[in-house]
Amino acid sequence: MFFRTITTPTARLLRPSHSRLPRRTPFSLFPILPSTLTQPFSTTLLRKHGHTTPPKPGEELYVTFVDKSSKPHKFAVSAGENLLDIAQEHDLDMEGACGGSAACSTCHVIVADNAMYERIPEPEDDENDMLDLAFGLTETGCNRSRLGCQVKMSKEIDGLVVKLPSMTRNLQSSDFSKKA
Repeated sequence: MFFRTITTPTARLLRPSHSRLPRRTPFSLFPILPSTLTQPFSTTLLRKHGHTTPPKPGEELYVTFVDKSSKPHKFAVSAGENLLDIAQEHDLDMEGACGGSAACSTCHVIVADNAMYERIPEPEDDENDMLDLAFGLTETGCNRSRLGCQVKMSKEIDGLVVKLPSMTRNLQSSDFSKKA
């Protein structure tokens, strides 16, 4: 068998194309670096969906969630927290598929007291549009529907009681115990 010796010019052609690119210049030679390269890493925890800030002593507000089996769950919370984050922080079955942006109805809650409902700020158009799609929507009487992601706790609604519906539009099932 005949073997041919590869000459230097031929060997250069056989190298991967990226080897013909100029080598990178060390960062120290750049006069200005982007701020993302010069800033140190942060160890601060990011505020994630479903995480709440514990209330300061003496500033607690209370909210009670009544689950589908009529069991009440009362929590001390901080002002400004929304019902979706509170429920998820305490492992209640509230989905929040859109991440709290009022783009679904999976955090639908029913406000148990009409007087308390009147103290909650009026829903915006986006929330009303999503509430039209909610399972078990209630608009009259002493039970009224809201999206949990849009109801923020304040002193005006301290002691709020909300019921969780038996189903949501996303899951179409009331059996949360058989999660995959």
